Amino acid sequence: MTMTSSDQDQKSLQSQKHYFCGSVAAFANIVITFPIHKALFRQQLFGVQAWEAVRQLQRDGLHTLYRGILPPLLQKSTTIAIMFGLYEDFSRLLRLHAPEAPVLLTDSIAAVLAGTAEAVLTPFERVQTLLQDPRHHGNFQNTAHIFRVLLQQHGIRELYRGLVPILLRNGPSNVLFFGLRGPIKELLPEAETKAGHLVNDFVCGGILGAGLGVVFYPLNLVKSHAQVQIGGEFQSCRTILVNVLRERDGKVSRLFRGVHLNFQRSVVSWGIINATYELLLKCSD
Repeated sequence: MTMTSSDQDQKSLQSQKHYFCGSVAAFANIVITFPIHKALFRQQLFGVQAWEAVRQLQRDGLHTLYRGILPPLLQKSTTIAIMFGLYEDFSRLLRLHAPEAPVLLTDSIAAVLAGTAEAVLTPFERVQTLLQDPRHHGNFQNTAHIFRVLLQQHGIRELYRGLVPILLRNGPSNVLFFGLRGPIKELLPEAETKAGHLVNDFVCGGILGAGLGVVFYPLNLVKSHAQVQIGGEFQSCRTILVNVLRERDGKVSRLFRGVHLNFQRSVVSWGIINATYELLLKCSD
């Protein structure tokens, strides 16, 4: 049967809404959780306790609290849109062209492809890292200034410092997120109201986000340490991890310094993203 123009338009709108809902959900999350993320970054970078990270932010003053929010707003709004949107598109295409393949396999491939595509926006994570590092506060004025300096002095490759840990993180975490989201929600008490569904979506997203945040915490640590460097050799993930471990007296537990705050932030962050995404998706139907 030939697809009519109206059918194609409807299909296009169905595809676009996943991108839109993901983008708005990410925007809301960043605005709410940015100060928590900033404190966590200090813990990852300097290995300090949570209270000391908060004290550092207080000393820096309120005017710098949201310094560096533009890159994550742009990056997260786009990457979460890509994450949900491309996952749905790739899943649909794979099921269409490989109808006999197991759904688990096609959905996993779709999740990895979406995660890999997200890595194109690594420069925004790179700039966010530099803006949040207090050692660079006097060196850069804003997002555009960092982009200009890095491109002029070091070339485009410098913008993608930290790409490897991001790729190692994105694909597997997407597979686990999309693969476990449904089963976890089924384990929760059945919701009978809109508020109940919203709570369940928040809990489901929060549990998944927090759990994955712990599992992939060392990769985020490596990424942060790679991206605060400007110029020089591109070090491997293993080299960075060994160096950080040496700086922290060889104690593996100290690689996870900040993981408690990351866990709490992820519960709130991914709870907001998942609940907002699902709510917007239902409203758009």
